[in-house]
Amino acid sequence: MSYFLTLNFRMFIMCVMNLFDSLETANKQIPLAETLRPKTLDEYLGQNQIVGNNAAFINLLRSGRLFSCIFWGPPGCGKTTLARLIATKTSSEFIELSAVNSGIKDIKECVEKSKENLRYNKKTIIFIDEIHRYSKTQQDALLPYLENGTFYLIGSTTENPSFQVVPALLSRVQVLMLQPIDDDNIANIVQKGFTYLSQKHGPIVLKQEVIDFIVKYASGDARLALNLVENSYFAADFKDNKRSLTLEILESLAQEKRVKYSRQEHYDMASAFQKSMRGSDKDAAIYWLAKMISAGEDPRFIARRLMVCAAEDVGLADPNALCIAVNAYRAVEHLGLPEGRIPLALAVAYVCDAPKSNAAICAVDDALSDIASGLDYPPPMHLRDAHYKDAQKYGFGKGYVYTHDNPEYKQQFLPDELKDKKYFH
Repeated sequence: MSYFLTLNFRMFIMCVMNLFDSLETANKQIPLAETLRPKTLDEYLGQNQIVGNNAAFINLLRSGRLFSCIFWGPPGCGKTTLARLIATKTSSEFIELSAVNSGIKDIKECVEKSKENLRYNKKTIIFIDEIHRYSKTQQDALLPYLENGTFYLIGSTTENPSFQVVPALLSRVQVLMLQPIDDDNIANIVQKGFTYLSQKHGPIVLKQEVIDFIVKYASGDARLALNLVENSYFAADFKDNKRSLTLEILESLAQEKRVKYSRQEHYDMASAFQKSMRGSDKDAAIYWLAKMISAGEDPRFIARRLMVCAAEDVGLADPNALCIAVNAYRAVEHLGLPEGRIPLALAVAYVCDAPKSNAAICAVDDALSDIASGLDYPPPMHLRDAHYKDAQKYGFGKGYVYTHDNPEYKQQFLPDELKDKKYFH
C-alpha cells in the first residue's frame, strides 16, 4: 500500500513539474528579433560584401570549405545570425558560448563534443560571442584545437580584433569586418516585422514617416529596429480591432538614443575630426565634434586633438591657432560641458579657416630620423658651454660670436657633418 502511495506521490510531483514547465513556456516571450532571425542565407539581409553573389566567402561555403573566422562589426549587424547560417549550410553542429559567462572548462567540454563528432565525420563550429572578453589564457586555450582541426571557431566582437585578440589566435583565423546594415535593408526588416505582427495579432495602420523614423533611429542595428517595431506595435492606439501607430507614440517610446561609440570608434572619430580640420572643412569638423560630445567623450581629449592639429597642420602659417587651441583647452577645464562646447566650436572654426603649414612637424621629424639613423653628433666646439671653470682650457666656446653684438656675422650652428642640411622647406 505504501509503495502505491509513494508511486502516486511521485507521479503527482512529476505532473506538477510538467505543469510549471508548460506555464513557463507559455509565458516566455520570445523577442521579435529572435523570431524573425533568417533561416537561410537567401533571407539574410545586408553584408553584400560577404554574402553577395560571387563573394569569396559564399564561394567557399558553396564548395563545402569551412575556416575559422572572427566577425567584427557593430551590434545588430547580423554576426550571430550569419554564424548560425554557416553551421546550417555546412551541416555542422553549432555550439554557442558567450565570453561573458564561459571559460576554459566550457572550452574543454566543447573539445570533447567535437572529438565525438569527428568520429562520425561531423564538423563542429564553436561560436564565441564577445570573444574580445576572453582573457589571454582563455584565448590561448583555443589554439591547439584550431591547429589540429578539432573544431572550427567563429568569434564575434564589436571591438577591433587587432587590439583585443592575441596575435597567436589572429594568425589562425580570418577576420571579416561587417558593416552596419544599410537603410534600405533596415527598412525591409522593419516592414517584415510589422507584417509578421499584423498577421499574428491584427492589422496596424502606419505611415511612411514611421518606417523612416525607425530606420534613422536604428542606425544600421537590426535588433534595435525590431525591438522598437515590437514595442511600438503594442503601444499603438487600439480601436475597432485595428491599431494605429503615430510618430508621436514612436517618439515617446524611443526617447533619446545614445550614440554608439566603441573603443575603436573613439580613435576613428578623433581621426576624422583632425583630418576634417586639416582639410579646412568646418562643417565636417563640427559634425565630428558634436558626435564625440554626444557620445560622452572627454572634452579634454577633444581639446588635445585641437592643439595637435593647430601645431601640426596650421603651424607656422598662423601660430596664433595654437594659442587659441590652448585657450580652448583651459576654457573647457574651467567650464566643463555643456558650456565647454562653445569654446571648442570657436577653436575648431579658427583652426579650419587658418592657412596650413606642416613645415614644423616635417622639420622635427626629419631631424629625429637623421639622429635615429646614426647622424648623431656633438655640438661644434664654439657652441659648447663656456660658463664654468676650465671650459676655456678645453677650447669650449672659443671663436663664438655673440649674435647681438654682431648680427651680420655668419657662423655655423650645425655640426660640421651636417653644415649644409636644411630641415625647413
